[in-house]
Amino acid sequence: MRVVFVIYDGFQVLDLAGPHEVFRITGRYECLVVGPEAGAVASSGGLPVHAGAGVGDLEPGGVDTLVVAGGTGADRAREDAALVGWVAEAAAGARRVASVCSGALLLAEAGVLDGRRVTTHWGREEQLRREYPRLDVDCDPIFVRDGRVWTSAGVTAGMDLALALVEDDHGRELAHEVARELVMFLRRPGSQSQFSVPLWSAQPASDPIRAAVSSVQADPGARHTIADLAGRSGLSERHLQRRFTAELGVPPAAYVERVRVEAARRALAEGDEPVETVARRLGFGTGETLRRAFHRHVGVAPSDYRERFRGTGVLKGVRS
Repeated sequence: MRVVFVIYDGFQVLDLAGPHEVFRITGRYECLVVGPEAGAVASSGGLPVHAGAGVGDLEPGGVDTLVVAGGTGADRAREDAALVGWVAEAAAGARRVASVCSGALLLAEAGVLDGRRVTTHWGREEQLRREYPRLDVDCDPIFVRDGRVWTSAGVTAGMDLALALVEDDHGRELAHEVARELVMFLRRPGSQSQFSVPLWSAQPASDPIRAAVSSVQADPGARHTIADLAGRSGLSERHLQRRFTAELGVPPAAYVERVRVEAARRALAEGDEPVETVARRLGFGTGETLRRAFHRHVGVAPSDYRERFRGTGVLKGVRS
């Protein structure tokens, strides 16, 4: 199967390198990089990458999977009529089309995404909505599949997308072993939110709120009622509620739930405790409470999340 990656001046090198390595390590794909012209193409960070072919000397037919990288140069790349035209032709004949991050802008300019549900990096969401109103833009998932078109959020989400494509072709066992070989935490399902604790939570600005936050992070399963947190911070309950929400952007109860969900994700991926046990240990009380919170924040059931981490050794002996 031939996977063709499209790059241009100002592309994000990880949008190419991550998915390229996922496909390469399987030994089951032919990977080709194409740019506006053959030769060195400068990434957004200045690192040049060699394009094996240019759009002027590569026929757009014969592409099994087309992957368009994102990057700060995506806006200017849309002005390259030859590049956009080649992408449109290649996409029309490909079995499957995908974009990473702002690569969705190039696919949209080529008319590939019209009428489809798509995602991109959250920082490009409003631009994609505004400039391409025929798209159904949803920037919560890390990747979205709409028929033969797949789009993903930024950078590392491109690797999750590539793993999903490998799984679609060859099954879950191979995809999971690729993830294990590349020391990825796990193959995240596409419905999983782009946002986790480091992204959705601001950092506390004052010592009292910092004390409250530290106590939650240190032991997510402990009692963290408003009264408990107020006592640790030295503030009244009402004052804590107001300052906590102002500094972190979420009220204390919502913050505690989110930290517990993140802790549950780690426990489910790394251990064998039953869901009910994880729920009790991390302060949810019951497995059903954990399941509801997990669906709310992660978008999948705890059991499905755990299952996606398991592997069977298909790629033992493969090394980069």
